[in-house]
Amino acid sequence: MEKLKDISVKSMQRKALIAGCVANVLEWYDFALYGYFASVLAKLFFPTEDQLSSLVLTFEVFAAGYLMRPLGAAFFGNLGDKVGRKKVLIISVTLMAASTVLIGVLPTYARIGVMAPILLTLLRLVEGFSVGGEFTGTISFIVEHSQPSRRGFTGSFATFSLIGGILLGSAIGALITSTLSAEEVSNWGWRIPFILGIVVGGVGIYLRFGIEETPVFKSIEDKGGVVRTPILEALTNYRKEILIAMGATWAGAATFYIIFVYMPTYLSIENNMPISTALKINTITMIILMVVSPFMGALSDWVGRKPVLTSGCLGIAVLAYPLFSLLSAGNMLYALGAQAIFAVGLAMLFAPLGATLVELFPTRVRLSAMSLGYNLGFSIFGGTAPLVATYLIKETGSSVAPGIYLIFSALVSLIVFLKIRETYRDPLR
Repeated sequence: MEKLKDISVKSMQRKALIAGCVANVLEWYDFALYGYFASVLAKLFFPTEDQLSSLVLTFEVFAAGYLMRPLGAAFFGNLGDKVGRKKVLIISVTLMAASTVLIGVLPTYARIGVMAPILLTLLRLVEGFSVGGEFTGTISFIVEHSQPSRRGFTGSFATFSLIGGILLGSAIGALITSTLSAEEVSNWGWRIPFILGIVVGGVGIYLRFGIEETPVFKSIEDKGGVVRTPILEALTNYRKEILIAMGATWAGAATFYIIFVYMPTYLSIENNMPISTALKINTITMIILMVVSPFMGALSDWVGRKPVLTSGCLGIAVLAYPLFSLLSAGNMLYALGAQAIFAVGLAMLFAPLGATLVELFPTRVRLSAMSLGYNLGFSIFGGTAPLVATYLIKETGSSVAPGIYLIFSALVSLIVFLKIRETYRDPLR
């Protein structure tokens, strides 16, 4: 009887992990497309005489999507702590699918003038609102279903699936730009990946309807421990922890969005590298990041979260500037090697982070507080990173200037990780 119970629990954990991660792949595929096609969207929706100025405007809209994430985090986090993680994940994936498909059919500036960038901005805001509840909802869901001794490993699959989604966007972007001419991509080819976002609606909703709520949430629900307004309790009693979560995400957010979302545009504009080549490099190094992440998550279950996280920060702080010197050299192999090294450092930051944040907050306000801290950090330090990188290059005239920003970001997160308490052996609060 006990064996049957163990098999049933493990089966439920496996099902929750698959359902949470597959839909997360599709959600992040949608969200990342904008960054990969930024150079195309700049010409179609923000036409100016100066290509760099058009790109700055495009990345301002990219950043605006991230600035909506805290609002989405507050809404979905509060809802998830009141009605459960499962319902929130279904709503978020539906919103993302709808807004992405609409971007794919949007008329350009040449067709409807100033309404084109306005509508693009509004749809990007909806995407940002949706993703505010997605990643942290997935982390909470799969870690709360996890065995206590495997929370780091299990939590790393939220990162694994996030990267998988962005990798899928990169791979499809590489396929589109490799098989179509530049004119065909600009005329209609860029729309195809966005319209494929309709897959998100069907697959994401189907998977998430078939999963159970997490045991820890059901437990507090059965005991009448659900808080009436979780977001208010989080802001009242867990402000310090929310700030810690923000600082903890800084290095990972800035590094990820400069190295893996902005980098194809950087290599294309700064080094005149074909966008198809830049996207292929991105695809290869994202595979490295995705494959290494579960190992780093498992390592954090063995030695603790802090050693892995602090080592990742130190690696990026020491290597960011010389790696950007390689990236700016205009050599494909140098760029591939530099991005691969960044990928390993980033896996050390991302993989244990999910479990670390889940362990930081109690169940009754976990999704509200974690969503706020994580999404504020990513909005401020991640969503603006491509804009900061573009601005630094424009103002300094140096193509290695973004490396300085990464060094600063890594040092801030390092201080945070050194000060937090180790929690990898503690039960969930």
